Amino acid sequence: MKKYETERLIIKPTNTEDAEFIFEIMNTPKYHKYIGDRNIKSIEDAENYIKNRMLLQYEKVGFGNFTIILKSDDSKIGFCGIYLRDGLDIPDIGFAFFEKFEGKGYAFEAASELKKLAKTEFGLQKLSGITLENNHSSRKLLEKLGLKFQKKFFLEGDPEELMYYETEL
Repeated sequence: MKKYETERLIIKPTNTEDAEFIFEIMNTPKYHKYIGDRNIKSIEDAENYIKNRMLLQYEKVGFGNFTIILKSDDSKIGFCGIYLRDGLDIPDIGFAFFEKFEGKGYAFEAASELKKLAKTEFGLQKLSGITLENNHSSRKLLEKLGLKFQKKFFLEGDPEELMYYETEL
């Protein structure tokens, strides 16, 4: 699995060495509020999540979740990925960053690179994005990336209504 770089970031496929980072970010209050509790209660849970969800998707389609690292100090600041989701016909771009790294353009920088890779490396024709209506920063980022709002909908098994965005690549 290949890693990528932007001006300020290293974008590398998430693997089990990232388990502590995944555990930390998936247990932040904002992650639980806007993305949901994935029941990651230990480093071991994070390792299993990486193996059973993230690495499995890489094996199937060649893309998935990427850990975002600052070049300046090697800090793991968030993740961004392109995900296959039950209930969506088009792969979904998603992201989560530690709060102290928000508002600095890192999410846009990483997501822009992944959007470009979606077409050039992964052969995708379209990209979708989903978010809660009250997640204004996520909506703003999806729109800045060129995704257009299409509809509100519910993913099967999810009690909260989501906003669905889409773009052609």
